[in-house]
Amino acid sequence: MNQKDGATQKKVLLVTGGSRGIGAATALLAARQGWAVAVNYTANSLAADEVVRAIRAEGGAAITVQADVADEAQVLCMFEQVDAQLGRLTGLVNNAGVVDVTARVDEMGVARWRRMFDINVIGSMLCAREAVRRMSTRHGGEGGSIVNVSSAASRLGSPGQYVDYAAAKGAIDAFTIGLAKEVAAESVRVNAVRPGLIETEIHASGGLPNRVNDLKHQVPMQRGGTADEVAQAIVWLLSDAASYTTMSLLDVSGGR
Repeated sequence: MNQKDGATQKKVLLVTGGSRGIGAATALLAARQGWAVAVNYTANSLAADEVVRAIRAEGGAAITVQADVADEAQVLCMFEQVDAQLGRLTGLVNNAGVVDVTARVDEMGVARWRRMFDINVIGSMLCAREAVRRMSTRHGGEGGSIVNVSSAASRLGSPGQYVDYAAAKGAIDAFTIGLAKEVAAESVRVNAVRPGLIETEIHASGGLPNRVNDLKHQVPMQRGGTADEVAQAIVWLLSDAASYTTMSLLDVSGGR
């Protein structure tokens, strides 16, 4: 965010996949730090409503916005809703993402790969494009911050489990670096966090509900992380406290 305007400019944040896990923790923490938050969800409206209720109960401003980030028309509609209900966007957290069941590459199909990249990569790029159109001084904006949620898998590869997921997150790392350089002179900062083994529901959705406990021996800190610990890093990157930080890939992985 432009430092000259940061004290007076309204802080408006969109968190994709904000109804649970890291997204929900980020939405709650950001609201406590003065952001008006749009909580995006794809299907679980009840979970998104609960996050918004929790924010409002603490005196914050929040709305829910439904959209499948892999669908361009839905993404455009989502951003228009945020514009109309909260005002011009100044922060984006690209958190929406999926894994699939454990498999080797030679057991995977094209449909799985397309879903993986449509949601995890193209969805993040679509949302970032729309955010830049609102934040960049080139487009009449006053600056802002984008944080992409990558994964330690982007550098570990996830062999025998989620090589396609790791590849998608590797694409997010490259996208973060390129976009950060592209808009750095336009008062927009772009960074990524790379969580390691974090206690969230995403592991169960991939058929491995005990994954964190099974692999924590590989973590130097000997434990999994929490969604709140990742949210702390994300909200710092969003904030003016990180005003000279862009193009960074911040590992939140317990040393793994």
